[in-house]
Amino acid sequence: MSVFASLVEHLADLLQPLFGASAAAAAIVLFTALVRLLVHPLSRAAARGQRARAALQPKIAELRRRHGGNPEKLQRAVLDLHAREKVSPLSGCLPSLLQLPAFFLLYHLFSSGTVGGRPNGLLGHELFAAPLGGRWADALRAGGPFGEAGLVYAGLFALVAVVAVFSYRLTKRTMAAHPPLTAGGDGGERVPGTAAMTRAMPFMPFLTLITVAVVPLAAALYVVTSTTWSVVERAVLYR
Repeated sequence: MSVFASLVEHLADLLQPLFGASAAAAAIVLFTALVRLLVHPLSRAAARGQRARAALQPKIAELRRRHGGNPEKLQRAVLDLHAREKVSPLSGCLPSLLQLPAFFLLYHLFSSGTVGGRPNGLLGHELFAAPLGGRWADALRAGGPFGEAGLVYAGLFALVAVVAVFSYRLTKRTMAAHPPLTAGGDGGERVPGTAAMTRAMPFMPFLTLITVAVVPLAAALYVVTSTTWSVVERAVLYR
């Protein structure tokens, strides 16, 4: 973790002339952007996979017609079809999964009082008046929701809400263009295992509000930046 702390500190030093006391916060945003650039090829591959799955719809419709009365057989047939066509149903999950280590590193770094046996100097950095190692509860105790730190969180919550609404509309539009499969035709039972995920998917970005409220501000910045990047990226790749 000390190597990671040194990386954040070096980025903050580079950005100091531009961002002053908020240089460490800017460094986290830049770090997040670098992580997203690294996984962007996988995001493009996921978009290609989505188009490939859409192209399989006629074949899947035929499987649904033949095996509509047997959901288990339909599921096996659909999975076999994906394997033959070399299309992974889970390829869209890889970009998100590969970002988790970076998020947990930030979370641990800004939750630790020491790094490598020395005091963690990053905890003294701020985003405007809000400490990067603090949480929303700390801001509320310090000055309430309209205190200096509280207003920083209010701004983050507003940004997350806007991004979540945009993502919700984008997801609904994508799902309307590529409706989920059913086992028995229109209005029938969904392929096993997809129904709950399909219902929850448009609302997932709103969970970011909870994340921002409970994690250290540094980790919240990572989540907000990454979520915003994801929505813009999806709007471009899936247009």
